[in-house]
Amino acid sequence: MKTIKILVFMAVLLMAGACKKSFLDVQPITTVTDENFYKTPGDGFKALVGCYDGLQIIWSAGVSLPVAAEVLSDDCFGGTGNSDGFAYQMLDEFDKARSPSDQNVFGQNWALYYKAIYRCNVFLGKMDQINWGSDTALKTTYEAETRYIRAYLYFDMMRLWGHIPLLTAPSAENLPQADPDAVYKVIADDLKFAAANIKGQSYAAQDPATHGRVTKYAAEALLARVYLFYTGYYGKPDLVGIADKAMVLAGLEDVISAGGYDLLDKYANLWPAAAPDTYAGEDNKETVFAIKYTYTSDYSGNVDGNYWMVLLGIREQYIFPYGNGWGGGTVDPKLYNAFDGKDTRKVASVIAIGEENLNFTNKAKQREYTGYYIKKYSPLVDKNGIPLPQVNGNPDFQIGQYQDYVSIRYADVLLMAAELGSPNAQTYFDKVRRRAYQDSFVSLPVTRENIMNERRLEFAFEGLRFYDLLRQGVQVAAQQIAQSTTVLNGGVSTAKTISASKIIETQGLQQIPNTQITLSSGTLRQNAGW
Repeated sequence: MKTIKILVFMAVLLMAGACKKSFLDVQPITTVTDENFYKTPGDGFKALVGCYDGLQIIWSAGVSLPVAAEVLSDDCFGGTGNSDGFAYQMLDEFDKARSPSDQNVFGQNWALYYKAIYRCNVFLGKMDQINWGSDTALKTTYEAETRYIRAYLYFDMMRLWGHIPLLTAPSAENLPQADPDAVYKVIADDLKFAAANIKGQSYAAQDPATHGRVTKYAAEALLARVYLFYTGYYGKPDLVGIADKAMVLAGLEDVISAGGYDLLDKYANLWPAAAPDTYAGEDNKETVFAIKYTYTSDYSGNVDGNYWMVLLGIREQYIFPYGNGWGGGTVDPKLYNAFDGKDTRKVASVIAIGEENLNFTNKAKQREYTGYYIKKYSPLVDKNGIPLPQVNGNPDFQIGQYQDYVSIRYADVLLMAAELGSPNAQTYFDKVRRRAYQDSFVSLPVTRENIMNERRLEFAFEGLRFYDLLRQGVQVAAQQIAQSTTVLNGGVSTAKTISASKIIETQGLQQIPNTQITLSSGTLRQNAGW
């Protein structure tokens, strides 16, 4: 008999000083069957939390998209340890010859994405089995949230691999890769349904206990992101006939006029490492959607921490307030120098070893050292050098990081609306830049070039830059990312080349795990260039 693992909601307040993540504090409880579950709205809620949990753990192993997207972009190198394998250089250079044995670098992620999609598909298929009574609106809301999660998962997978099997119901069938338009049709349908069927509730009116759940505004914003990527990358006039420019812009204007979101007064306050004393906290008024994490992860099935952030920490050395990590995603000096000196985002986004007078002594252990690390998602320590997860009771800083991944910020909504030609485009564009420059603000005209440059600086290290380049065309992305330079590997100056031809050959897509191709008996085909 087929069984599924169900996760339940724990309505428990965390200890003082911890981040409140009540909606997604979950723990394994039991194994039940399809036949005896899905009876009550309470069962439906548990299944819904299981879908959110599936989203939460997609990056708990393998290579996370937030890290991969930075390594693939022109803003970061692969980095990691000087004695490590070259998997991250393979990604950075789009060249399988850099690490031929790493044929399954995304293998665990592929499996976790499909496990999460399985949870969503099972729940969607079982909804009519539940006795909802007179509360049909609750059923519709749960369906809308679940479909948003499924769309989010598929959009990640399409940007990573481009050619994937499409499942909208549980299946053990050996399916071939679907036409990209078929997958994007499901994504667009799901997001359109979510936007239409989740009650619009302004940020101020939201119950803090529900933060982390999908909102109408998150659906409208994600639909715009999908539209911009799809129409740009594939060169299409609209989103598979489901969403056109006017519809998408109207959704963004709804987020702006009715969502109740706003920019924080100071950019640094968005990030714990940039403003340890004035951090605005998670679920602040600029967060439209975030993937939630907490510090209670363990090796007994409780997988709710941010497992990928430790990769970005300074290599094996803490320097208060920055915690140690594995030195991945070292920052290209070109990005640091692209910031104007008056732009407050510069010091808020980048750990600058020299400029901050940090005594980093582990260059011999660091590959592709540049003197710059990612600040926005840096692990942190207290003044005694104790990792903050340990301060909160988790002895393992590797799995106990708990900073949320802020997937959609209000600034993105403003800039997408400006890019799509809102009558208020100049106002939206100026609003983002005024916050960045404070008293030094000078208005610039709203052009696509200026918007793209602003997006690079505003969203540095947030997983958007690479896809912003790709949606301008693979040729554009290849020319922007390609370079020949030198980096320090173990303290030794070493030549590094990223070839435009490799990016063009792969079309910016990643390697489908070889194990999946083998398991499919050749039904799955490897992406070009890999």
